Amino acid sequence: MPIDPTKPYDDGNIFAKILRGEVPCKKVYEDEHALAFHDIAPLAPVHILVIPKGAYVSWDDFSARASEAEIAGFVRAVGHVAREAEMVAQGYRLLANTGKRAGQEVPHLHVHIFGGQPLGPMLSR
Repeated sequence: MPIDPTKPYDDGNIFAKILRGEVPCKKVYEDEHALAFHDIAPLAPVHILVIPKGAYVSWDDFSARASEAEIAGFVRAVGHVAREAEMVAQGYRLLANTGKRAGQEVPHLHVHIFGGQPLGPMLSR
């Protein structure tokens, strides 16, 4: 169900539970600013989620409230994960949905990294 990114952070969301260790994940990478793990319902041969460790609802929330260190650390983590998954040469796609019309389903910022096959057009009609 799409979420409203203007609402306060809900610490009961699935990604908050993963960060607290209450729900397992198939971890790919972790540092002080980010956690990356395989999506449980992959839409491509490689489908990894990268989430910041801070309580941010969306990209909008993150870009407005996160510290410079958090922003730099998160962006670097996304790049690191793509490089470690050997997706740079073949190409990959990043996706961060924000809000209802974009289809954001979890009220915690997350970036999808897709790769491992041709990904087609940016948007389907």
